[in-house]
Amino acid sequence: MRLEFIPYFMHFLYNDESLPHIIVVGGGFAGLEFVKAIRHKPYRVTLFDTNNYHTFQPMLYQVASGGIGPDGIAYPLRKIISKFPNIAFRMAEVIEVFPIENRIHTSIGDFRYDHLVIASGAQTNFFGNNQLQQHTMQLKSIPDALDLRSNLLQEFEKAITLRGTGKEIPVLNFVVVGGGPTGVETSGALAEIKKNILPADYNELNASLMQVHLVESSSRLLVAMSEKSSEAALRALLQLGVQVRLNTAVTGFDGEKLTLSTGETLNTETVIWAAGVKGKVLKGIAEKAIGHSNRYITNGFLQIEGYSNIYALGDIACMKSDPKFPHGHPMVCTPAIQQGKYLAGNFNKLVKGKAVKPFHYFHPGSMATVGRHKAVMEIFGFRFKGLIAWFGWMFLHLMWLVGFRNRVIVFVNWMWNYLTYQRAIRLITRPYFKKGAAKNI
Repeated sequence: MRLEFIPYFMHFLYNDESLPHIIVVGGGFAGLEFVKAIRHKPYRVTLFDTNNYHTFQPMLYQVASGGIGPDGIAYPLRKIISKFPNIAFRMAEVIEVFPIENRIHTSIGDFRYDHLVIASGAQTNFFGNNQLQQHTMQLKSIPDALDLRSNLLQEFEKAITLRGTGKEIPVLNFVVVGGGPTGVETSGALAEIKKNILPADYNELNASLMQVHLVESSSRLLVAMSEKSSEAALRALLQLGVQVRLNTAVTGFDGEKLTLSTGETLNTETVIWAAGVKGKVLKGIAEKAIGHSNRYITNGFLQIEGYSNIYALGDIACMKSDPKFPHGHPMVCTPAIQQGKYLAGNFNKLVKGKAVKPFHYFHPGSMATVGRHKAVMEIFGFRFKGLIAWFGWMFLHLMWLVGFRNRVIVFVNWMWNYLTYQRAIRLITRPYFKKGAAKNI
């Protein structure tokens, strides 16, 4: 990693074009931590994102299930960077990179850079199955969560109109594919809706007709955690009434019938795909630099293979030099946060003429919540489950949220949900229409 020495001053402005220009693609955990850590340094930084807000993705399932509103997990990027005089934001899509020319092409024009930091994140991986991509629902963004919330509520309304005909049974069949944290947490949230919301708000329906299925292709849930935590999560889901299918893959879904590798079929209208993610790469970077899970292969300094001034952070980065993670670090927020701070720290050190060291990831642990008083947590070598893990999960997620207002909003919603057993945000404000379905609501 090389950089010419620049005299260090205390205050720098974005319009000073004599400063090296760093372009950051993506305002997720990695990109946001990078720009925060490089503020007031002798660089001119431009942050690009297709949205004007940062999303706290680990809690998207709570927006989808009506537990909290989208304003609780989103924070305006301009509100953050407006305090930093050397950093600017552009709401635009980065379409292509031209490494030889040190230039990017975006939806609002071309921009030149001295250093490019790609933190574009991940997207849902359908493993080449176009049918699944067309008919299943995903949970990677706030619009996805709002679509899912509207779909769930519309299915309940539809089931009431079909009450007593037998046709309401597939409408009330909900399938989650993928036994990772997102799949486990979403399944648990749906089971609690069946237990608490249907009897209260939809008392015309027989709540027992609502079925929640969780399908996982491996032999256990939460494979990134210990077997004991996996078993605890499985028991908690079964207690909530979730029908869990392990060692089972999904082979197809036509919008009405889900086909499984066991030969079994499930009649359902709602399938939530949480079975995997892959990196969101940019056009223009050499294919040989793209490795496992569609992620950029980097060296220990997070430079993309074959490029001296282009870096990858977070979900899009695959650093193979860590022997504990030969296929790259986990695609979760903790590596992204650490990498963003690390790379900014390297730029700051080089400005002062200091040497830099390769990135070392500290893995604090993993966690997942299943429902009220039900969670598993492995942190700093300790393992917890049940009530303690549940409170730990809530505390850490509150602390990770960006902005004091967001923490207050989420906390108040959680307290209301806890005291009333209700999920207060159940408004169909943006009707969701499945592809090919009649718009009859």
